Formats: sequence, C-alpha cells, structure tokens
Amino acid sequence: MPDNAYKLIPADFDPVPSLKTLADSSVTAVTTLSTELGAIGIGVSVSGEVPSALGLAREALEAQGFEAKVGQTLIVPQRSGTTLIAVGVGDVGGVAGSLTAANMRDIGAAFARAAHRSSRIGLDVVGATTLDSEDSGRLLTEGVLLARYRFNELKPSSKHVPLTALEILVPADEVERVSAGVRTGCVTARATCLARDLANTPPGYLTATDFGNIAEKLGPQHGLSVHVFDKEQIIAERLGGLLAVNAGSVEEPRMIQVRYTPDDATGHLALVGKGIMYDSGGISLKPSDPMHLLMKMDMAGAAAAFAAMTALKELGCTTRVTAFLMCTDNMPSGSASKLGDVFTVRNGMTVEIQNTDAEGRLVMSDALVLAAEEKPDAIVDIATLTGAALAALGTHTAPVLGNNQELVDQTKASSAATDESIWQLPLEHRYRKQLDTEVADISNLGGKFAGATTAALFLNEFVDGVPWAHLDIAGTMQVDADDLWRSQGATGFGARLLTDLALNFVPPATTKS
Repeated sequence: MPDNAYKLIPADFDPVPSLKTLADSSVTAVTTLSTELGAIGIGVSVSGEVPSALGLAREALEAQGFEAKVGQTLIVPQRSGTTLIAVGVGDVGGVAGSLTAANMRDIGAAFARAAHRSSRIGLDVVGATTLDSEDSGRLLTEGVLLARYRFNELKPSSKHVPLTALEILVPADEVERVSAGVRTGCVTARATCLARDLANTPPGYLTATDFGNIAEKLGPQHGLSVHVFDKEQIIAERLGGLLAVNAGSVEEPRMIQVRYTPDDATGHLALVGKGIMYDSGGISLKPSDPMHLLMKMDMAGAAAAFAAMTALKELGCTTRVTAFLMCTDNMPSGSASKLGDVFTVRNGMTVEIQNTDAEGRLVMSDALVLAAEEKPDAIVDIATLTGAALAALGTHTAPVLGNNQELVDQTKASSAATDESIWQLPLEHRYRKQLDTEVADISNLGGKFAGATTAALFLNEFVDGVPWAHLDIAGTMQVDADDLWRSQGATGFGARLLTDLALNFVPPATTKS
C-alpha cells in the first residue's frame, strides 16, 4: 500500500457521514406544529384563499413576485420567533391529479432550501394537495432530506446547519398513512445519501479496499450477505477485465458480491455496478479539465447499486436481489494495460483494448458473466459509462438500453416514480460491427459515433440472453449547483430508481426483445 500520510486522513474520518446525520434527524407527522420550530412552510396555491397564518393577502405576496408556482418560496419576515415561508403548490384548485409526485418532492425540497438556516422546521402543505396522503408523506420527506444533504466531512469551516427535526402537519385521520410514507421516505433518502457520500468522497480516502470494508460493515446491518473478493480471489475467478483495468494501479481491486434473500422470493434480479474509484484514463490519459476532477465519481454506479440494496429489507422487498460491484481505479504506470493488449473475460471471450479510457465496460463484462451464471430473471447494470450519454441527454436524463422491452418498461416506470429521469435509446445491432477487430473476439471501442449504443452493444455480448437493461449515468451522476432535491455534487442517481424497481419487479415473460 502507498504511504498516504501526506493526506493526514483524520482517524475519525467517516466516508458515509450522512448516515449519522440522518439518524439524528426526526421526521414526524403531527396534528399540531411545535412552538419551537425555526421555520414553518405554508402551502399557497395560485388561486383561492391565502392561508391566514401567513398574515398577508395575495396582493402583498404578488407584490414580492410570489405567484405560488410549484416550488416557489417567499420568506415572510416576522418581528420575532418562527420564520414563516410561503411555499407555492401550483394550481391545485380541487382538480384531481393536478399536482404530480415529482411536484410534491420539489415542494419539500424548495422549502428545505428556503429554511436552510433552521435545524427544526415544519411544513403545512398536505391539505393543499390532492395526492394520496401516504405518497405525500414519502415525497415531502424525500424532498426535504435530499435537499438538506451536504458532504462536509472534510470541510470543518462549513456553516451548514444540519436538520434535526421535520414536522409535517396533517389532519388527525391522516397521521397513520402519512407516517407510513414518512418511514419509506426516510429509507429511500438514506439510500440516496449513502450513494452520494460514497461518490463525493475523494479517491485517496475511498479505495476499492475501503469500499469493500464499508460493504462488509453496513451490509449485515441491512439484512445483506456480503462477500468481498480480493486480488488473489479475483485471479482465481478469471475476472480478466477487472484485472486488466487494475494493472496500472498500486491499489488492489475488489469484487463485492452483495445478496438480499427474502423468504418466498417472487423473482430474482441481478444488479451490476461500475466501481471505478478514480479514472485517470490509464495510458489513454484524460485531459486535466473539470471532468477529470469529477472522476472520483466514476464509481457512482456501484454506489447506487449498493445503496439500493441497503433499503430492501426495511421496505419489505420480496424480490431476491444479487449485486456485483466491480471496484478498482484506472491509473497509468509501467505496468498498466496498453493499447493493443488483449485480455480474456471470465466466459472465455477475448477483448482488444483500443482505448484504456473505455475501461468501465471491461470491468463490467466480468460482472455480467457472473450475473448471467446465476440464471436470474433479469439483469440491470448501472454505470457512469460514456461521454456520449452526457452529450446526447445532458445532466438531467440518463439513457436506458436493453435487450428486453418488458424489463426496460419496468425500469422506465421506476424512473417516473422516483423522478430519476431516463430515456430509451435503441440497441441498434447494425452498429455491432464497429466493435469488430482482427486480433480478438471484440474490441472495447466502437468508433466515433453512437458511443452510448456501441458501449451497450459491448455489454450485451456478456449477458447470455438474460433479460437485461443498462443505465448510463455519466451525465446524471452530479450537479454543479443545488437544484431542488439534487444537492451540489454527487446526486446518488439510481439508488431510488433501483430500489423501486426491486420492490415492484415482475420477471419478464419474454426472454429477449
């Protein structure tokens, strides 16, 4: 192991600080808000009466530019005591379904950001909406907790105020249902924040070995069995792709296998996560630009998959889920894989490396073979795989591709439920020939165009016909600035989507589209 003393890593450094922060936060449904709250958010629709608690008429609100649009907020100054915040809920007006689930989550997030100076806050918006009360509890909880997230473990100068209490005001007959939603929202928010923590942690503080240690520590706490494969075991398992990417690094690779096995499982879903702890590009060195700086997040797929696994038991998931997390960094050195090198995947296929910066698909090839060997009902992989995904769909939407439309449709349904936006791209097999090479079965580079598709076509070679869907989260892994429930830095994209998919998974009736 290298001498990391120059980093002066604190002995008490916690790579997943949000778990303690969330554990210290209390979220409750109440019939009367406490008097000691620092801020209270009050829902205001674009029409109808303005709640008298605000003490302002609509004309006064509009004079300040407040139109009650969804997620709009206005701080109403008080002489003393609790700060009041007008929170726009849009045009509810008694029209059923006019407020979407995504709107509700955004309302919670917008309020949480407006109340960022207060540790104890209350929210009175449930009565202003037409959504199911349990859904409202979940969505508001997710919005508030995700918006108040910060990774400050290495920033002692931060003035961020941690959230210690959120009270959601509800009618007495709705407390039980809203509370049930709150419990679910706390679990899904915790999973997302775990994924964010892992992706935000600097690469020198979170190696593949560290990730394995964290999985072994947290897994059993959430009903998971964890098996971490070290380098010698990886060699024994013939995981040539993982070893090829790791060849230039002084840090050992890890393959982390995580299993959730409920009684009387209703199906078996396999997850595969790309865990490149830091991606320099290898010999095909990346330029030193802002994207290179973000390559500590090239393990965001593995982080999301593992985080989703931690939510399953508490949410009563009946699907058996097995995850394979492929972890290593990708570094240039005298021992690094070279352009033109050929390695052998676990299933015996040979791969020519035409670009060492197309490394994610190399480590995932082995994992997909391992997953397919288990004969699951379906495989879903998640990876920060291509710049082409970012170029095509930007930073808010991830492409999904797959060999089975039933599975892709289930993934899209989970995307809609969680507001983790995806868009289906075609698995266009006419591009497959771009992966041909004279010296091996396949190359890891597919040409200048359709990069997201050719990367998916490469992965498709290793699923052995099992229904499979691929999420390319290169564009959605992070945001440069706070954006409603997306906090600056790693977004944790995929953690809630995969959780929802596992909870609602139905084995596809067809084997291949």
